[in-house]
Amino acid sequence: MPNIIATAEAENTGEAYTTTLQTNQHMLIADEPTDLGGQELGPAPGDFLCMALASCMVITLRMYITRKGWEIGRIRARVNLVKNIDKAAGSNTFYCNLSFSEKLTAEQCEKLHKIAKACPLHRLLNKPSDIITLLE
Repeated sequence: MPNIIATAEAENTGEAYTTTLQTNQHMLIADEPTDLGGQELGPAPGDFLCMALASCMVITLRMYITRKGWEIGRIRARVNLVKNIDKAAGSNTFYCNLSFSEKLTAEQCEKLHKIAKACPLHRLLNKPSDIITLLE
């Protein structure tokens, strides 16, 4: 049995691009912006990808900060996905910016930068992946 670490289902019933997403007990809506023919009823798939990486980094940082007993209130991650348009097979780039509500020491900055890059999705997205699509 494969080691499944996450599962999601998506269903589109013909209402333009509006798509219902389900994972465990959570339901979300994905859509496209109106200029691409969507109704903008939810984030676009690329936005979900950026949200996943941003939330993974913030959660991983919070776990580390809690274990260390540091007093850091707010952790914010902003992730932008930039498509490489120069090369057909070129890699895309995630730009991740982190900010904290408290002033950090140089040592804390260095450690938190290292921890953010060790979050599970950061590591996953830095490796090549295979996508296997089957028709049922």
